Amino acid sequence: MIRYRINLTKNEVEELMDIINKGSHTSQTFRTAYILLNCDEGNYSQKVSNEQISKVLKVGMRTIDRVKKKFIEYGLEECLERCPTSRTYESKTDGEVEAKLITLCCSKPPKGYAKWSLRLLADKMVELNYVESISHVTVRSVLKKTNLSLGK
Repeated sequence: MIRYRINLTKNEVEELMDIINKGSHTSQTFRTAYILLNCDEGNYSQKVSNEQISKVLKVGMRTIDRVKKKFIEYGLEECLERCPTSRTYESKTDGEVEAKLITLCCSKPPKGYAKWSLRLLADKMVELNYVESISHVTVRSVLKKTNLSLGK
């Protein structure tokens, strides 16, 4: 495993101290600042072992290694900011499925029911082969997006 050595400049140490001492920041930013300050092997502070940092900050050893790696590869600013997710979600509904759902929602509920429920709508959509599978949460999102309410 690669060992990353952190050597902070005076400006970087001052910036990290400012983060810790004043302003409102996320807990992740505070944690990263503390990790970097304690891992510094430069002239401006004393290095603390990863085990001690792990115990005091209640973080794992891998977290410390990831912070060090991110600092070395991307710099201080990128290290302190949270990365946007790269995960993409595919929508199960399109305009056609939404139209069928709205039509179903506006129709009479099945016999024995006073009104449609989200789960009942989801089950009926699958039963009528409009979709392969759909969650009641997806049904709720579609109805909310179109300003339809099952209570009205």
